[in-house]
Amino acid sequence: MTPLAEIIDNCAYLDDWQDRMSYVIELGRKLPEMPEDQRTSENKVQGCASQVWLVTHAGNAVSDPILTFEGESDAHIVRGLVAIVLSIFSGQHASDIIKTDALDLFDRMGLIEYLTAQRANGLRSMVKRIKDEAARQLAA
Repeated sequence: MTPLAEIIDNCAYLDDWQDRMSYVIELGRKLPEMPEDQRTSENKVQGCASQVWLVTHAGNAVSDPILTFEGESDAHIVRGLVAIVLSIFSGQHASDIIKTDALDLFDRMGLIEYLTAQRANGLRSMVKRIKDEAARQLAA
């Protein structure tokens, strides 16, 4: 997975929106493929126009577990957005996930303005799903 700092730096370097979208697609190509048996309705993110699946893994910490995520999409750009979302949240404590403003990060990278309304809604759905999972882990 590409580190978030590298993604932010690369987006800052790319001035043209087409270059940024090409970079997003490239990030998606690097995303490990999710096994078919994990592409279930339970793992599917609701609210995305494309098909998106997210799987959460919680570490052993009782009060504030570290969460890691696997993700997949059937659309190239959305798959890249999944890769960025995973770079933002995967490997973080649940409490930090709840505090992180991923949409602000996407805005600062200059990516929000280029997303269609459907893709932006799908991105919000992914972030909400991850934050909801973090909240569930903290409440457990």
